[in-house]
Amino acid sequence: MHVDLDAFYASVEQLRRPELRGKPVIVGGAGVEGERGVVAAASYEARPFGVRSAMPLSRARRLCPNAVVIPCDFPAYREASKSVFAILDRYSPVIEPIALDEAYLDLTGEDALMGPADSVAVRLRDEVKSRCGLDLSIGVASCKLVAKVASELRKPRGLVVVPPGTEPSFLAPLPLGKLPGCGPATAVRLERVGVRTIGDLAALPDPLLGELFGQYGRLLGAHARGIDPSPVLPPGDPKSISREVTFDRDVREAGKVRATALGLLQDVGHSLRAHGLSARTVVLKIRYQPFDTLSRQATLPYPTDRDDHLASALRQLLETQLDPSRAVRLIGAGVSNLEPCATQLSLLETRSSRLAILDEQLDELRGRYGDHVIARGTAPRHHQKDVRRDDLDALR
Repeated sequence: MHVDLDAFYASVEQLRRPELRGKPVIVGGAGVEGERGVVAAASYEARPFGVRSAMPLSRARRLCPNAVVIPCDFPAYREASKSVFAILDRYSPVIEPIALDEAYLDLTGEDALMGPADSVAVRLRDEVKSRCGLDLSIGVASCKLVAKVASELRKPRGLVVVPPGTEPSFLAPLPLGKLPGCGPATAVRLERVGVRTIGDLAALPDPLLGELFGQYGRLLGAHARGIDPSPVLPPGDPKSISREVTFDRDVREAGKVRATALGLLQDVGHSLRAHGLSARTVVLKIRYQPFDTLSRQATLPYPTDRDDHLASALRQLLETQLDPSRAVRLIGAGVSNLEPCATQLSLLETRSSRLAILDEQLDELRGRYGDHVIARGTAPRHHQKDVRRDDLDALR
């Protein structure tokens, strides 16, 4: 079962503010005046005007000038999401969260306890509506890929069940864009050889798909035939942790860029310690105007979860890699090469050191009062603009 909350962020805003119900609502950007942001969600009242998720906010305003534009409020969306996932937990012991508003549920072997899958889906959809006030679209199938396609077909509040054995015929008439993993560039290449539907793609021999797209082509063909053996898996330990922010306006002040990067790295360190992990590599990401992206990394002498050690490495990267003459569009900081925390971080220092204890106390304050209640340094904390891996972990 693939479940997807309809126009989630916008629906949460309409639920919180009854005066917005029935009106076009656009959620996105750091603030109502920000032009750099993109649309995070659009209510169904805004969609007839052509407003869609991931569209530049400036274009969305032009298409729907009467829309109410609201900045993202991730704490509110997390709370709404937790309420929904608390309901999902009662329907399956195996859940794979994809985002705050999307998840897979494994219903294998639950017929005797829960009843037929279509009846389970109706109950789930109605319970989410009655208890949380949010609409849910659901797809049910024998594999994840087909269930996701099914959930997208009849939004909002849709329910599509694909019986086992009917996957190829269900997919066949749909356009290529409905197949996950078949993006616009892939679709253009396929259309050049006369392929316009998923059924057309399924009919292509694997050797031809291999010539066109390499190993990925064979996987694409299997997906077009409704074959997807990937299991429903709860999140495991992360392989890397990162944060990034796109500025509302290009930034030329190197001091602001550095302070923002170090602030993002503090969030990374908090997440690292929450997972009980240490990092051997610190990563810096810079996107200059227009879209020239640079990524550099520094390897530490030993794995650490200490904010001061991570920050020292990031400062060195900023010193050597940041070009103060160029306008910065996006800045990001992260860590990789993760491993479980060791009790001794170096020959000279252990977790009982004063600075390590300070990290723990700051983490405790953030856990009690919110992520942005306290930070090292004097730079203001940037509002989170994306869903973090921590958000998905918290749902389970």
